[in-house]
Amino acid sequence: MQRAERVGTLGSPSSTGTLSVEILETAVSKKLVGEMILFNFIQDSKEHFGLGQINEVILKNKWLEDPTMRALARRRGNVNQVSGMQDTHRADVMVSAVFGLGEKGFEPSVLGTVPPTGTMLHLVNDEILDLLLNRYKNEIFYLGRIYGSETKLPMWFKHFGTGPAGAGEAYHIGVFGRTGSGKSVLAKMITLAYARHADMGIFILDPQGEFALGLGDGAPGIKSMGNVLCKPVLRKLGREAVVYDIENILLQDWYLFTHFLKEFGFFSDLGIKYEDYQEIAADYLEDFLRDSGTVSFQNLSEETLLPVLDYLYRVAEKIYAGKAGYDRVRSNVDELKQKMEEGTFSRTQRTWNTVIRFFKWSSGKKTPAQIINDHVLTPEKKPVVVIDLSKKAEGVSEISWNESIKPLIIGTFLGALVREAENHYKEGKSLNTLVVIDEAHRFVPSGRLENRNSESVRRTLIDAVRTTRKYGLGWMFISQTLSSLDREIVEQLRISFFGFGLSMGSELRSLTEIIGGSQSAMNLYQSFRDPHSSFDLESRQYSFMTVGPVSPLSFAGTPLFFNAFNDVGEFLRANNLEIY
Repeated sequence: MQRAERVGTLGSPSSTGTLSVEILETAVSKKLVGEMILFNFIQDSKEHFGLGQINEVILKNKWLEDPTMRALARRRGNVNQVSGMQDTHRADVMVSAVFGLGEKGFEPSVLGTVPPTGTMLHLVNDEILDLLLNRYKNEIFYLGRIYGSETKLPMWFKHFGTGPAGAGEAYHIGVFGRTGSGKSVLAKMITLAYARHADMGIFILDPQGEFALGLGDGAPGIKSMGNVLCKPVLRKLGREAVVYDIENILLQDWYLFTHFLKEFGFFSDLGIKYEDYQEIAADYLEDFLRDSGTVSFQNLSEETLLPVLDYLYRVAEKIYAGKAGYDRVRSNVDELKQKMEEGTFSRTQRTWNTVIRFFKWSSGKKTPAQIINDHVLTPEKKPVVVIDLSKKAEGVSEISWNESIKPLIIGTFLGALVREAENHYKEGKSLNTLVVIDEAHRFVPSGRLENRNSESVRRTLIDAVRTTRKYGLGWMFISQTLSSLDREIVEQLRISFFGFGLSMGSELRSLTEIIGGSQSAMNLYQSFRDPHSSFDLESRQYSFMTVGPVSPLSFAGTPLFFNAFNDVGEFLRANNLEIY
């Protein structure tokens, strides 16, 4: 500490909540905003060290606040012996962490008194942090550097089980920021941090293919931070990765089957034109297939289309009350059966064959329950599982794929995960699994959704964040916006990261509320520059504010600010993950 640079002294008034810092004359020209400071004091006859981050520097010159001096300065521009000479620079610092020196080394403590004025404050560096956190060095992970500093910000990402490096319960995590703010890359780094825990399951629902980018067969390997989550780095951690898309997911649910038929246009081809009537037809057909002794997932084929058509012919009067409606359906069914007898291939048959392909077993396909069992529940070395839904199935519109089919598939996985977590809890075990949901604002927005499938997913997620924490099942939501995410989700988040772009309107109000209304913290957040305003890729700065128990330097719950790594080699070296 003696070699650390001195930047200020403790001033007055100060409290255990906020310290007033008088900036030394030798430090007023330094870039101090964002820097972490350290001070030494005695408490309960033991040596203690407090840390806090400078969010704002304030200049005061009491002489120039006098109206006469202001008028003089306005005329001359400079007042001799006053302008510059009588300036004072100060900062208010919220203490984020305190360590006491005990018999076993440095231990977490609290600021239970205010050190005397004149206490010297020093800039924190890597050497000091390594000394303070030596007991926890195996738990430390780095996502970047302290904002405005070259010092790395130590973080820890504990698994959700008990024992060493365990939190004992699941955390729900939020990563927010405008497009281009670096939130997806940050989420990938966080995923790698959790991947260090070999017995922790990681399950990624990837609607846009962002996470599958570096993990699929033929992926280019690690070339930039964009694909830092890749197989070589995971293997360095002793992990593998498996990616499933719509072609190798085996769906085995009659509700899904009938609603796939609906979205692919099967009922429309039979003359059931309006969505409400299609829903009625799908519900009737689901009941028939569930109780049928002639149609099963094992014998789905073009031949099993006939009993389905016969059933829809019989229930046409239940679907439509008017004669014109059910006559149209029956006429279309008769016409289709006639074509099938003649060997003429129709569009309805093509739709049927397209849909049953997702529900028929073939080599390499697994049901959602099998995927969870094989990769999350049973193996000792659990792979990172990615469900890649970026590739649209042929024969369905983009709107139907995004608004209906994706939610149906995601809902199936969500239901299976929650059931398994609950079963583990009843057996006295923790599922110890993190589920990552990209583009979360699409699946759990604020306000009720009109689409029944999407609304079902929204309700499932809202219920899950309320109940699964004790099951050891945590959720990481990645979203472009904060205010558009359901408020219940936001309130349940234990750890949050906020990137550039949340500084207007309802976003700003929500963010201010989350961090407890600290104006100095908000001023620093609003000073984040747009990463894309940089001159080149190398100079881009991806800044984040984080809240929650994610760093040993913030067990007081105060926000911390950092710049995420922009160089893949630097990130790997900082975390001992070099693969070359």
